[in-house]
Order: sequence, then structure tokens, then C-alpha cells
Amino acid sequence: MASLIGSYSLIFGLFFSIFIIFFSIKNFNNSKIFDKRILYFIFLQFFFVVLSFFGLILSFINSDFSNETVFNHSHTTKPIFYKISGTWGNHEGSLLLWLFVLTLFIFLFILRSKEQEKKYRILTLLFQQIIIVGFFVFLIKTSNPFNYIFPVPDEGLGLNPILQDPALAIHPPILYLGYVGTSIIFSSTLAATSLNYISKDWATHIKKWVLISWIFLTIGILLGSIWAYYELGWGGFWFWDPVENVSLMPWLALTMLLHCILVLEKKLALTSWVIVLSISTFTLSMCGTFLVRSGILNSVHTFANDPERGLYILIFLFCLIFLSIFIFLFFHKDNNRIYQSFFWLSKETSILVNNWFMLYFLSVILIGTVYPIFLEVLSSQKISVGPPFYNKLIIPFLIPFLFAMAIGPNLKWVKSEFQNKLKLLIFFIISLLLSLLILKNLRVNFLLNTILVTSAFYLFFITLRDFFVKKFRNLSQNLAHFGFSLLILSILFNNIFSTEIITNLRIGEIFESKKFKIVFENIEQKDKQNYKSITGKFNIENLNGDIEILNPELRVYNQPNIVTSEADIKTNLLEDKFMTMNLVQNQDYFNIRYQIKPFMVWIWISVLLISFAGLISLFKKR
Repeated sequence: MASLIGSYSLIFGLFFSIFIIFFSIKNFNNSKIFDKRILYFIFLQFFFVVLSFFGLILSFINSDFSNETVFNHSHTTKPIFYKISGTWGNHEGSLLLWLFVLTLFIFLFILRSKEQEKKYRILTLLFQQIIIVGFFVFLIKTSNPFNYIFPVPDEGLGLNPILQDPALAIHPPILYLGYVGTSIIFSSTLAATSLNYISKDWATHIKKWVLISWIFLTIGILLGSIWAYYELGWGGFWFWDPVENVSLMPWLALTMLLHCILVLEKKLALTSWVIVLSISTFTLSMCGTFLVRSGILNSVHTFANDPERGLYILIFLFCLIFLSIFIFLFFHKDNNRIYQSFFWLSKETSILVNNWFMLYFLSVILIGTVYPIFLEVLSSQKISVGPPFYNKLIIPFLIPFLFAMAIGPNLKWVKSEFQNKLKLLIFFIISLLLSLLILKNLRVNFLLNTILVTSAFYLFFITLRDFFVKKFRNLSQNLAHFGFSLLILSILFNNIFSTEIITNLRIGEIFESKKFKIVFENIEQKDKQNYKSITGKFNIENLNGDIEILNPELRVYNQPNIVTSEADIKTNLLEDKFMTMNLVQNQDYFNIRYQIKPFMVWIWISVLLISFAGLISLFKKR
């Protein structure tokens, strides 16, 4: 019954899209007042999409295996929490979530933009409805989450065990709020460009939506990174996996856009940057959807492999890009005269310089993600682009970027002069000496790491000083830059000081190194709701006699029949102790991986600080 209601609700939602488009076109020139009927239709469209989404959730909760999506991704023994999260842990359900967020954002936008011009609101609505209709058709024709199976199976195939995790249950909805939020920025920018409405007031209005998308995307990426760290058992937080890159690229574009909006608020400049970045951000979000849904990318995140779906998204994306380029070329009036009037030493110029750096980082990530696909198509060669590629191309440019990021906020708008030269020099010398002191006795690339750590410390000290000197003025900006400096320092120290031991041990055996001893005490087996747990007990004895107990776990799931490795992590403010174990096939010993990961918790804290800075900016009064 829930599936039937959900299926018909999708069709009703599509009909209301047609009504919205019809009445919006009719109301565009007819009156100076926004037609209230349009608002009612938007609400009804949103209501039916919500009804459809909850229909799918109920189907999962009730284990309705007459629904093909439920059959493919659920099982009666699965805990209720993972039955609910399984709703969007698959291709069809995740796209229904996309549609849910699309309709939510346009409904909120129309409610929250009453002070804006009527034509601008209607045109934004029309562009957004083009995207919504495209997703309605995509869902109903190629990815219907309510397909019926007959005869009805007694049992489902189950959900991928690595998706059965609390962090991954909330990661997709939050990430999608960031992804799909870019659609409102895209639609409103096209509307404003078409009407020549781009102004300082418009920049203030659209900045809220840019911030909302940026905050959700930042938190979504953080949750995905935390999940990858403890669930995949690789002991890392970022692997340059193609789907990780797909989420990072819109974040970089959004960050650039946010800085350009700040300039546009102060003086009518960088309008071309704002339009291009608004289009690019949404395009990158859609490209991510295309690459993941088509099955082109091979990744731990990929759960759809259907060329027909990929082809639909590709054609739809090309249509949206063509429409965007047409509007940009034929309707945009460039403010080039004002753009050229930037003084070389000013806050505007520093934002522009940092944008060029971020554009370079974005280009590197885009090439590294897409190049293997094109190479395979052209020459049938399969290659993977990993950390060495990104490190060699990004790290050298990260150094001047961090210095520019430290100096830029201390410059004035329009025109600035070098002030506090002595203080800037003192902070540089302190940063350099501290870096030399830390890295002197380490077997690392000394020169590059010294300069990199120096630049990160320099940004850290300058932003820390700004908190007190500026007496918490521009708090959101200072906090975001401070969080970023802390993130870079934490990542650097995490990479430089990490240690890892990989060994094979039987129960009762001991592994000894110069710094610690690992004792494999025993294993314990327990039956859980939908898996069998095999938990190891390991004593880690340090030189000073301290003993830490770690309990890594193997889980043997019943449906699907998969074995997963669950890490045990002991966390404090200085380091994480991380251990996984895997059974070696046809042997009576286990493969043990023990890692000490310094400053791990500070990586998560720094990203939370960056997100919190966005929240402060969103809620502060003008």
C-alpha cells in the first residue's frame, strides 16, 4: 500500500510541476503581484514528493518485498535504523532524496524571497522547475523506486554491510543538502543574469543560499571522511578516491563563489566570476551524479551501474550547460571597467589571487578524476590516479596559497598599504624556527616539508593574532581561516608522524618493536541481530609499562554473506591508536594492522570550526 501511494505521489508531483510552469509563465508579465496559486502548487508538489519519500521509508520498515528496491536492499533481520537509512542507501532511493531536497529548497526560496522582484522570483522558479521535471522524468522512467515484483519474494537480498553504519546513514542526506542547494544558486543566478538584476542587494540575498549549501557540503564531506576512517579499515581520512573528489570539487567552487559574493556585496565587481562559478558549482554536482550513477567510476562508494541512466543524466546535463552558456553570453553585461580598477594591494585582489589558486586545485582534481576515464575509452588502458599525483601538483602551490590567505584578510578594501611589516616578519621567523625545530631529526623531505609547515604555522599565528587584535570583528572569517590553518597543520603532522605495523599473529603470540609490544590474548565470538561477531583482544604494552587494550572485530553478515573488518580506535587529543584484524584464508593466524595516527581528532575539530564559522556568518545581522 505504501509503495502504491508513493508511486502515484510521484506522478501527482510531476503534474503539479506542469501547473507551476504554466501559471508562472502566465503570471510573468500579467501582474505586479506574485500569484498565490503558484505558492499553493509549489507546496502541493513538495507535499507529494514528501509523501512519496515516506511511502518508500514505510516500505523498507515493513519489509515490503513486492517493491523491487526494498527486495534488492533490505532484509527482515536488519535493524530498524538501517532499514530506514537503506531508503537512500541505493540508487533509486538516493535520487528520490535528491528530488525531495530540490522541491524543499524551491519552496523555502519562494517563501524567503518576498522582498525580491516578482519577475526574478518567477524566473528562478521556472529554472528550478526545469531541473525538478528532469529528475521526475528520470525517476519515473529509468529509476523508479516503486517497481513491483511478482511473485512476491519471502526475503530480501540485504544492504551492503559497509553501508550499515550510523555515520553513513546521515552522511548522504547532509551531503545532498549541500549538493542540491547549489541548484537554487544556479537557478537564481540564471534568473538574475537574464533580468540584469545582479547587484549588491542581490549578492546579499543569494549569499545566504551559498552559505547554506557550503555548510551542509562541508559537514557532509566531514561525515564521509570520518566513516571512511573507521569503517574501511585503511586508517586514513582521505584517499583521493574519485567519488571523494567529486564531492570536493563543488566545495572548492562554492568556496570561490562565497569569496566573490563578498566582493560583489562591497562593490559591483567580479559579476562574471559569480555567474561562472554559480553555473560551475551546480554543473560539478550534476557531473558527480552522472559519474557515480552511470557506473563509470570504480569506487567503494559506487552502487549503481546502468549506462542508460548515465546517458540520461549526461544529455540532461548538456542541456542545462547549453542553456547556462546561452544566457551568460547573450544576457550578461560585464562590468569590466570596474574589474580592472582593482589596486594591486587590496582585499579584492587578494580574494582574486586566492580564487586563482583554488581554481588551479580544482583543475588538478578534475583532471586526476576524469583523465583515467578518457584514457580507458581512447586506448583501453586502465590506470588509477592516486595520492602521489595530487601531492606533487598541489603541495608546491599550497605554500603561496597559505601565505596569501594569511596576508589577504589584513588588507583593506579598495586600496591598502603594507602595515605591521615588522609583526608579519616576526611571525614568519617564529613559524620558520618552529618548523625547523619540529622537522630537524625526521627522515622526511626536509626542505619542502619545512616550507610547507612554516606556511601553515604562519597562517595559524596570523589568524590567532587577529582574534585578539580585531577584538572578534569579522569573527566568521577569522574562525574559518583559523580552522583551515589548523586543518592543514593537523594533516601535515598526521602524515609526517604516523607509524604503522603490519604483521601476522596467532592467538597467544607476541610482536615486539623498539617502542611497544603487541600481545594477541584471545578472540571472542557472539551472535548479533544480523551478523556473527569475532572480537580479538590485544594488549599494547609501551616502554613505560602502560598497557592499552584494543578490540578489533570481524563481522560475518548473514545477508548478503560478507565478512567486514571493524577497527578499534582509542582516541585522545594527541593521537589515535588504530587496529584492524583480518583472517588469512586457509591459515590459523590473523593479519594485524596497528597504526598510531597523531592529531587525528584535530582534523575533525578543524572542519567543525570551519562549518561553525559559516553558521556564524549565516545568522549574524548586517
